Amino acid sequence: MTNACCDSKQESRPLLWFVLTLALLCNGLNITAQTAPAEDPTMQTARTLIAEQHWQEVVSLLSPLHMRTAETDFDLGTALARLDRWPEAAAAFEAGRRLAPTDPKFPVELAGIAFRQKNYPRAVHLLQKALRLSPQDRYANDFLGTVYFLEGNLEASLKYWNLVGKPEIATIHEDPLPQVSPALLDRAFAFSPAGVLQLPEFLDTNARVRGLGVFPQYQFDLNAREDGRFDVLFRGQELDGFGSTKLEQLFLLFRGLPFSSVNPEYYNLNHEAINFVSMYRWDAQKRRIFAQFSSPFERGAKVRYEVVADLRNEQWTLRNSFTGSAPALGSLNLRREELSFDLASHASERWRWSGGAEISHRDFRSIVPGAVLTPELLAKGYQLKQKAQLEGKLWRLPERRFEVNATASSQVARLWSQHEESSEKLQGSLGWHWLPKAEGDDYEMQQQVRAGKTFGQVPFDELFMLGLERDNDLSMRGHIGTRDGRKGSAPLGRDYFLANWEADKNLYGNGIAALKLGPFLDIGNISDPSTALGSHQWLFDTGVQAKLRVFGSGVVFSYGKDLRSGNNAFYVTVLKESHGSH
Repeated sequence: MTNACCDSKQESRPLLWFVLTLALLCNGLNITAQTAPAEDPTMQTARTLIAEQHWQEVVSLLSPLHMRTAETDFDLGTALARLDRWPEAAAAFEAGRRLAPTDPKFPVELAGIAFRQKNYPRAVHLLQKALRLSPQDRYANDFLGTVYFLEGNLEASLKYWNLVGKPEIATIHEDPLPQVSPALLDRAFAFSPAGVLQLPEFLDTNARVRGLGVFPQYQFDLNAREDGRFDVLFRGQELDGFGSTKLEQLFLLFRGLPFSSVNPEYYNLNHEAINFVSMYRWDAQKRRIFAQFSSPFERGAKVRYEVVADLRNEQWTLRNSFTGSAPALGSLNLRREELSFDLASHASERWRWSGGAEISHRDFRSIVPGAVLTPELLAKGYQLKQKAQLEGKLWRLPERRFEVNATASSQVARLWSQHEESSEKLQGSLGWHWLPKAEGDDYEMQQQVRAGKTFGQVPFDELFMLGLERDNDLSMRGHIGTRDGRKGSAPLGRDYFLANWEADKNLYGNGIAALKLGPFLDIGNISDPSTALGSHQWLFDTGVQAKLRVFGSGVVFSYGKDLRSGNNAFYVTVLKESHGSH
């Protein structure tokens, strides 16, 4: 009986302790609630003054406080900002940010001060900090989009405005009114009125407008309306007919006259962006007739087709250098006729594809083979080729106006010679492009790394060349591909690596002509199974170049130095450029 009683008392003790503990906790909470201090009278007064917008009284009340909280600093900074006392307001917000480093409202308010002082780069920096703390903050996203818009960086502006459902487009205008068909230009625009202009649509529109081939320079402007919407203004420099003025017509036709060539061109036939581009060169060492006809496919702006005819009669003398003592290693006369058809997509800025077929015929005469020109290399006859290429924008950073792009291409061919021979050429590139300033192209920097490899036996005229030559696009700007007018003085081979870097600074521009100047650096290597071909070592060229653009055509004056041999190369290149939107 006694044991049972004791057991009963022991079992009740835990329950008793639980009840006592709970009672003590409740009592403690009650005491705490009863003794919690009331809000500071100073802060109560400050809240009243802020509600009544008595900003000077708020400053007089809070400035003398030695121990301020983050919220007190915020209230003081707000009052000072309303009084346009920007340095003092910034100091108050900075003090509050140090006390509450994870609160996004402090960098937002500091960005507002920088914005009022027209310090847009600092405002951008602070708003980006705020968005790292609170990525979904509608006010900060809208504010940052507005700052980029005022800086002239429309692409970055759209990136942030789109997050808050802006900008809504009211109307689309063109000034001056383009000659190209309004229906065709409308198909090139991926956006329309009464909708939000999305960044992908804007980029796709850029790709399609460039693809028309009649706007070497253009831009889109957004004009704000009182109702909060925007009007889009398209302004473009347009190629139409033989040229808009007599001066433009003469320049486009005779720009190659110093190089024994003329360039008959006609743009925008029937106002349908149908273009004809040609070149006739009567240089006795490298005669050439080139003609290209291009047109929108099915009157759309997403896909274009082109037909190309290319006839060449060239004298080649192979040498190891374009200057100094460099004996001939072999020589020949090349005659080649080519006809090709290509389709290219311009529907998207992100990806672009092209494909086509080419039939060609080559013949070699007046051959002095030496140790280089083997019968396999000089295989002649008809060749059928299939071409494919894919270009992609791998990464874009609109805030920095920086992009990374890549290209991959393949050419598979069969040559009907004495023996049927198949071959393939693979090429790839990776490059970046950067415009450091928020608006325009006052400074510009870019780099491209390319590589190519062949499989099977390719004919002589399909070898890669590293050097400056008017028919070659693999530029080593300290090596010239001709000597005494004949091709063959730049390194040739079946496989190559090439890296080109350059930076440009605008020196002059008036809407018709523009001049840029900047340095460059080229690094290359080319190899071939034949020991007589190739570079046999890495090549390093550096120098400076000036780019003159007139009526959409570019003339490049370059001075390059071969760091291996010390040779100096002065060269002038005429090329067609499409700058697009800025």
